[in-house]
Amino acid sequence: MHAPRLPRILSGIVLCAGLSVTAALAQTSSPGVQADGSVTSPAATVPYSDLASPEARAFFPKMLAAGSKAPPLTAPIAQSRAFYDRINSDRAARMKKLYPVKIHAETIAGVGTDVVLPAQGVAAENAHRVLINLHGGGFLWGAHSGGLVESIPIAGIGRIKVISVDYRQGPEYSFPAASDDVEAVYRALLKQYKPAEIGIYGCSAGGILTAEAVARFITDKLPVPGAIGTFCGSLTDLSGDSSYVAPLLNGQGVPRQRLGLTDLPYFHGANPQDPLVQPGLSPALLAKFPPTLLITGTRDMAMSSVVHSQQLLDRAGVPTELHVWEGMWHSFFSDPELPESREAYVVTARFFNRMLGH
Repeated sequence: MHAPRLPRILSGIVLCAGLSVTAALAQTSSPGVQADGSVTSPAATVPYSDLASPEARAFFPKMLAAGSKAPPLTAPIAQSRAFYDRINSDRAARMKKLYPVKIHAETIAGVGTDVVLPAQGVAAENAHRVLINLHGGGFLWGAHSGGLVESIPIAGIGRIKVISVDYRQGPEYSFPAASDDVEAVYRALLKQYKPAEIGIYGCSAGGILTAEAVARFITDKLPVPGAIGTFCGSLTDLSGDSSYVAPLLNGQGVPRQRLGLTDLPYFHGANPQDPLVQPGLSPALLAKFPPTLLITGTRDMAMSSVVHSQQLLDRAGVPTELHVWEGMWHSFFSDPELPESREAYVVTARFFNRMLGH
């Protein structure tokens, strides 16, 4: 697999450590501003945010250290998937203790899924509602255990049924295979639920896929879901200030080249200007989007993309909620012990409870 600019991806957490492949600590002896607006600065120490929780401060260096143990990009994909599955399986086990759930596998429209139900039962108000989760993992890994990490706390706190989709990924498959799978599952669920009763959400690659799926539904003249959530990835490519600043804040220096969607094997051969790849490029599509929850953190390399996506949706007249957690990194809520993670789960559950049809 040839992916020269692809960073290490930890179950949907794109750790900036991976950018060391192309990172350049292009520091100078004195600060300055170039004609194009680029800022140069000598090496500096950036303290961790004093607005984040003590738990996050203690966990941050451990998180970065875990990313440094990831297999190299040249490793077989099976080796990488096994590595991230071990990490996510441990997270899911910790989550089950905090948020008891029942899990079973189910094939829907020929697509594998994991169905997560709260152990205490689905709440009465959610009896006719369902959430679809699209897991993160750079369109490379994250199936099953990664999906459970994103589904367990939402099912538990929200007392709602969550279906995590095992969509096709790279390097074996390419765009639009994942969108095909999501649409197949969505069409099947439309036979059981009203569109307004269905919510879709995902993190990182899953956040991007959530937006792509809605764009696909609109293009195929399907009714859109009642609400969606795009977390640490949304309507546009990973650009803007955070694509450079977040790697710096995460101890990896400023990359020479930022990560783009077409650097991911799944998007090889895809047209990055296609609105089904970047829905944010089409105001006409965005005007038909459902209410959207957007979540990110100040140390997330996708933060600028998420913030910009909220602006694009707002311009299109779409109701949105944007939540940015101070000091938090890409997919920070994958670890349930952080106070910020708990807050993100509650925000997500409350959003869908308000927005989905009754």
